[in-house]
Amino acid sequence: MPQAKLLGQDDIDRLLETVLGWEQVEDTLVKQFAFKDFEAAVQFVSSLVPVADKLDHHPDVHIHWNTVELVLWTHVTGGITERDFELAQAIDSMR
Repeated sequence: MPQAKLLGQDDIDRLLETVLGWEQVEDTLVKQFAFKDFEAAVQFVSSLVPVADKLDHHPDVHIHWNTVELVLWTHVTGGITERDFELAQAIDSMR
C-alpha cells in the first residue's frame, strides 16, 4: 500500500464538510455516537470490524457505557490523511 500523505488544513476543512458530526481535534478526526445502553455500544463497535478491515484502517475506540468515541488518524504519518475521511464516510454510511 502506498504511503498515505498528510492533508493540509485547507483540504481537511473542505473534507470535514463531507462527514457529518466529525470534528478535527488537533491531528485527529473525532466523533461520538450515543446508544441506548452498553450492549448496543459494544455491538456498534463490533460492526466496525469488517469495514475497518476492508479499508485496512482502524479507529481508536473509547467506550463510555452508552457512548462510543471514535478517533481517526493515520498512525504512519502522525496526522490526518484521505484514509481517515474514507473510513469516516464508511462508518457514517453504516448508520
